[in-house]
Amino acid sequence: MRSRQLIAVTAALAAGALTLTACGSRNDNGGSAGGDGGGTTVVIGVDAPLTGDLSALGLGIKNSADLAAKQANEKKYVKGVTFKVEALDDQAQASSGQQNATKLTANKDVLGVVGPLNSSVSEAMQKVFDDAKLTQISPANTSPSLTQGPKWAEGQKSRTYKSYFRTATTDAIQGPYAAQYLFNKAGKKKVFIIDDKKTYGAGLAGTFKGEFTKLGGQVAGEGHIDPESKDFSAIVTQVKSSGADVVYYGGEYPAAGPLSKQIKASGTNIPLVGGDGMKDKKYVELAGSSAQGDLCTSVGAPVESLPSAKEFIDNYKKAGYKDDYSAYGGYSYDSAWAVIEAVKKVVDANNGKLPSDARAKVLEAVQGVSFDGVTGKVSFDEFGDATNKQLTVYKVDGDDFKTVESGTLAG
Repeated sequence: MRSRQLIAVTAALAAGALTLTACGSRNDNGGSAGGDGGGTTVVIGVDAPLTGDLSALGLGIKNSADLAAKQANEKKYVKGVTFKVEALDDQAQASSGQQNATKLTANKDVLGVVGPLNSSVSEAMQKVFDDAKLTQISPANTSPSLTQGPKWAEGQKSRTYKSYFRTATTDAIQGPYAAQYLFNKAGKKKVFIIDDKKTYGAGLAGTFKGEFTKLGGQVAGEGHIDPESKDFSAIVTQVKSSGADVVYYGGEYPAAGPLSKQIKASGTNIPLVGGDGMKDKKYVELAGSSAQGDLCTSVGAPVESLPSAKEFIDNYKKAGYKDDYSAYGGYSYDSAWAVIEAVKKVVDANNGKLPSDARAKVLEAVQGVSFDGVTGKVSFDEFGDATNKQLTVYKVDGDDFKTVESGTLAG
């Protein structure tokens, strides 16, 4: 998912970065930092918005990665290795994400990073991680350009950063999937398209429009909003006079909720539809009672419906996290577990120890991981994209989104 405009910054190396030998980190007293009386500590970094409007999603990402580390430690999944999570707050800002990437690469114990939430934040982080040969796996980014390059839509796919992977499918699939559902199954033929001009929102709206018009749908109007404004009266007036029978919004729930509420308040009783950036209970709170029937798509199948996710859900509850795992919890767990699987491969291949070039070896191993995860089969294609292309349509029913149907893109 997602995005804010890329802001170039120069980030200083984090003070107090840990040093380590090839066999693991040491604490100030010269002992193991693993907390188990010996062995190696491997840190899995997490970058997500832990404060601010999108923190409901970010905290779910952090907690779920933390749960994966705890489970690996309890099972002693990698002999002699204790996993620890270091979570940093990017506040959904590209500049903060770049600073966090620099800090994480400076800590030699970090052998993989889960995150971020926003596609534009990833744009600021990718080169930092790639230069350090540090694996990055996002549970939420959906912008196709992150894996397939800036000319992916023209059929010129090129993987720029070999250190970048994701467990979520892309907007090259999500936007068209929504268009097919609305046109073929919901009977919507005339759409007003709005986006927030950010990497995620504009990209999602663009792929939706391409498929909707290809199917024979009509675009009644298009516009952009400033998601920080919260006063959308100008675009609401345009929607009202357009004759559209549905609004498609490319963006996230902090603006999508108020936008839906204001459209309905104008007397225009048509559904607002968006992507995975909308799928959170907070959307329903912000949109109010008139949001009943609004729709969104999200990556994968609903975690609650997957037999493979039952253990994750039970363990998450037992762990006592005060925040919900939210839309990307299962994908975050699987992202962290992909790092854990790669570390296991590297350790097993090196007589039970991490090699001196552990980051490069872990990165190489991640490309070949394949396991049954919370969200289903987890593996990566030649671009670092998830091989799981399933998506789900959700509808606001009561105080939350309820599943309508799951499937894959037709054609």
